[in-house]
Amino acid sequence: MEYIYYLSNVSLSLRVVERLLCATQLPVEFITVIHQINGWIVKVKLHDSATERSQQNFLAFLNEIGTPYEPGFRVRMALWGLEMGQSAVDVMRRYQVAVVSHGKPDRVEIEEFREQFVTGLGYCPETLA
Repeated sequence: MEYIYYLSNVSLSLRVVERLLCATQLPVEFITVIHQINGWIVKVKLHDSATERSQQNFLAFLNEIGTPYEPGFRVRMALWGLEMGQSAVDVMRRYQVAVVSHGKPDRVEIEEFREQFVTGLGYCPETLA
């Protein structure tokens, strides 16, 4: 099962990662986190072994914190490229999207991205709060 959601800020993206790290009933195949100027796109793919109940609970959680997202061409191609094994750097260069994390849920990658972005700007935009 795959879920693609739009989240308004980094805190919500981190909540998704925490949920995946703590939920033993959710066998995660991968998670992709992409930053855009106006928010975050999170794609989660669960293994087929996830129970119907755990999928429903996770979907309810996602609906509470975000909205289902239908990616445009560039983001769709970037997500596809990552899933096909292309490196994040190649995908970012080719499709001009900011891939923050791809693979196993990793809170550290997202927090480091936020820190570097805020340091570079000199202030913290709402999407990085």
